[in-house]
Amino acid sequence: MNREWRRKVYGNLMMGLCALATGTLLAVLFIVLGYIAYNGLHGLSLDFFTNMPAPVGLTGGGVAHAIAGSFVLVGIAFLIGVPWGVAAGIFLAEFKGSRLKETIRFTADVLNGIPSITAGIFIYTVVVVKMQTFSALAGGLALGIIMMPLVARNTEEMLRLVPQSMREAAMALGIPEWRVVLFVVLPTAARGIAIGVSLALAGVAGDPVPLFFTALNNNYWSLDLTQPIASLPMEIFRYTAAPFAVWHELAWTGALVLIGIVLVPMLLARIVMPGFKIRR
Repeated sequence: MNREWRRKVYGNLMMGLCALATGTLLAVLFIVLGYIAYNGLHGLSLDFFTNMPAPVGLTGGGVAHAIAGSFVLVGIAFLIGVPWGVAAGIFLAEFKGSRLKETIRFTADVLNGIPSITAGIFIYTVVVVKMQTFSALAGGLALGIIMMPLVARNTEEMLRLVPQSMREAAMALGIPEWRVVLFVVLPTAARGIAIGVSLALAGVAGDPVPLFFTALNNNYWSLDLTQPIASLPMEIFRYTAAPFAVWHELAWTGALVLIGIVLVPMLLARIVMPGFKIRR
């Protein structure tokens, strides 16, 4: 009886600590989001999304070039990181008996742990120096390299959560293994994979560090993949470091818009994407 009582006390204590940690995390999240919203909401307007930056000392202006540039950079990263990352995750989760899997898994874990500046320096060496110019293509490549291991490991974990009985039931009908993976396993885990992809996109969309060595920045409207391009993280950094109050307001609004760009894909992945809600 005494042992059972102690077990209940320890269980309730740990549940309370977990609840406290969760509440603390949510409180910090809402405080940060609320503070950014408080400082950035008053700057939201149609001009902010459609106009170019105003000259120094003048009010108004927008960051249309930076928003467009961010979509270009994230789009390139998506095209590079997601297909290869998902393919690597499928290989790690579904194909048995390959020693190459451990090497790929270890490499992905190492890449997940290195600073993003490393990817920027690598692309600077192999792309920017060869092209003799900073470019949107170099920036997208760096962000894609950062995304790839995140997508690969998330895809592997989501596919492992799919019940083995679903695979066995499909193969019992005579369906080839590759069709089982493509038309049964992947759709089942689609929601989890999409959420993982959106998290990876969120991570690279707000990271300015690799862009210092690759895409750099551009004060003008440019969608040329072979030339420097603007982006929201770089504009936020530039406005924050400037001594002008007007630019500080633009930085707060830009941070709020960047959060919105990050949150929308996550919500869409949860609402729109098919797939079961897989539980451990």
